[in-house]
Amino acid sequence: MPVEDWRPGASLHALRARAITLADVRRYFADAGVMEVETPLACSTAGTDPGLQPLRASYAGPVFPNGRALYLQTSPEFGMKRLLAAGTGAIYQICKAFRNAEAGRLHNPEFSMLEWYRPGFDLAEMMQEVGTIARLALDLPELEAVYESYAGLFQSVLGIDIFDSSAEELQAQAVRHLVLGAEGMDLDRDGWLDLLMSHLIQPQLGQDRLCFVTDYPASQAALARLNPDGRTAARFELFFSGVELANGYHELVEPDEQAQRFEADNCQRRGRGLPPIKVDRLLLGAMQHGLPDCSGVAVGLDRLLMLRLGESDIDRVLSFSLQRC
Repeated sequence: MPVEDWRPGASLHALRARAITLADVRRYFADAGVMEVETPLACSTAGTDPGLQPLRASYAGPVFPNGRALYLQTSPEFGMKRLLAAGTGAIYQICKAFRNAEAGRLHNPEFSMLEWYRPGFDLAEMMQEVGTIARLALDLPELEAVYESYAGLFQSVLGIDIFDSSAEELQAQAVRHLVLGAEGMDLDRDGWLDLLMSHLIQPQLGQDRLCFVTDYPASQAALARLNPDGRTAARFELFFSGVELANGYHELVEPDEQAQRFEADNCQRRGRGLPPIKVDRLLLGAMQHGLPDCSGVAVGLDRLLMLRLGESDIDRVLSFSLQRC
């Protein structure tokens, strides 16, 4: 890109479409009685998920004269859950989120996220509302939705029983299906499942309708509670035109279980040569006080806008992506 190219990546049409989408989303939640909130994006802790790498910053000055290390949040989830424990009721937030080592056609390290929580909602109710928001943002009010289980997709598309396949067997499937570089990769079982999902299954999802994928393996529960079968998590993702748009949970509310998952994440991080993340004790304190039974979801607004406008590169819907800053 020429140095003198100061112009935004997004056209004026795309900028106007973004403004319309944000206004429509805010109007929907106002009518639904869901309160808009803000939480800090620079915090002393961050999510421990080994698959997400936070950007780091630092502060030095009044209150912390010796300096304080900060993380730019990969999601506003922890702050919002502290608000839920304080009794806010249903809440949503439109904010920037930050993820290191993520840039490309569908990724920018700084991106726009819509996240909301509904006390009393189960996953079926949450998926219904996510579908409503997706149709609103895509400007496709008649778009149908289908629901597929994670295990069912692996069985129907690849003939794989995810509960009875070792990492070696999953790698063999990746090699057999000619996934580039699979033969030389060293991944754990969930890593191979992710690779097969992203390369062989995801591109087929939601080609002419919204596709909700449900019941992820328990090992991929993240911050979701487990289903009664103990093998799957109360978690879903939404896909349209082969693009992942949303990730939702029936939220885990037990602080001891959450603390154990944080520690397990950090063990995985160390095993991968990644620095551990300081555990958020304030979130655990809020959960001990009492997080209401709720479902929550995070939605990528930039990707929704891409699909609404028929764009294939996130740069075309951002004012200034990484390469333009």
